[in-house]
Amino acid sequence: MEYELTVLVHPDRESALEKALDTVRELVKSSGGKVKSEDNWGKKKLAYKIKKQDFAFYVLMEVELPPAAPLKISNALNISDDVIRYLLVKVDEKERSRIAEAKKNAGDDSEEESRDRDGS
Repeated sequence: MEYELTVLVHPDRESALEKALDTVRELVKSSGGKVKSEDNWGKKKLAYKIKKQDFAFYVLMEVELPPAAPLKISNALNISDDVIRYLLVKVDEKERSRIAEAKKNAGDDSEEESRDRDGS
């Protein structure tokens, strides 16, 4: 099953960010899953303090996991010193395809509008 795993890495781990992310990647692999993609959003200000921190490194990973893995990953991330917060959610394939279709249709509409304005 596909999941999105968003991790907020402790800001003090800036010099060892890759090591912290390797730990998360290894956790996914050891749970029988695989990381399909990864998007590092960089250091961002938090909306509120988490563990006395104002900033964190945001990293979004799309992962594929077997059914028992989310619990194992959650338990490990709960006690991790590197990760101050995480969110692991199951991807809704119907919703993903609906959004992709809506984006496609929005792109088609904007092309038609630009043709209408140009008089073509």
